[in-house]
Amino acid sequence: MLEVREINVFYGEIQVLWDLSLTVNKNEIVALIGSNGAGKTTTLKAIMGLLPIKSGRIRFLERSLENMPTHKRVDLGITMVPEGRRLFPYMTVYENLRMGAYTRRVSEKFEDTLEWIFGLFPVLKEFRDRLANTLSGGEQQMLAIARALMSLPKLLLMDEPSLGLAPTIVTKLYEKIKELRENGVTILLVEQNVRNALEISDRTYVLESGRITLSGNSKELLHDERIKKTYLGI
Repeated sequence: MLEVREINVFYGEIQVLWDLSLTVNKNEIVALIGSNGAGKTTTLKAIMGLLPIKSGRIRFLERSLENMPTHKRVDLGITMVPEGRRLFPYMTVYENLRMGAYTRRVSEKFEDTLEWIFGLFPVLKEFRDRLANTLSGGEQQMLAIARALMSLPKLLLMDEPSLGLAPTIVTKLYEKIKELRENGVTILLVEQNVRNALEISDRTYVLESGRITLSGNSKELLHDERIKKTYLGI
């Protein structure tokens, strides 16, 4: 579904990603893990077109994305749940969801999509008229994911969805992520909670200082000595 080949990305004069390559197949959950500053968010922003790539290529469903603006990528079927949620705090739950369905491709299906979302996240139906900034952290994260899903993405990019959430809420959140895959949504997941990422995903890429240094089956990487020592504290 997604093919990223040898991309190089800069912030001004500073290079952040070095010849980075990864693939995501249909109906997979693929994790991208690494320490702070490794380049994980930069990778997602490059895929979304929020940052230009200096060289390399990005293809989605056999279409080149290099010169495609972000809103066209959304219309093509890629959506991102950003780190920190980035909700519209003084808009209601319903209004935030409406903002997620702005493209012509999905606006005609708004009511059907809304019912699907309320089935996935019943609490959002209950709080549909509440302002986003009155929700708990877990409820806000649910809303951020739901808003992204309103565009009916084929590929969902998720940046640190469990950040700042209590362990019990994280467990519920990951159950929802697995449910999304069962509903046909392919996911590229950036997470600092490495154990959770490895347990939920099919494959994992390890990013260190802007370079992919390790990749493979997630369950096998759970037992990799380097991963256990560096990221799991074992």
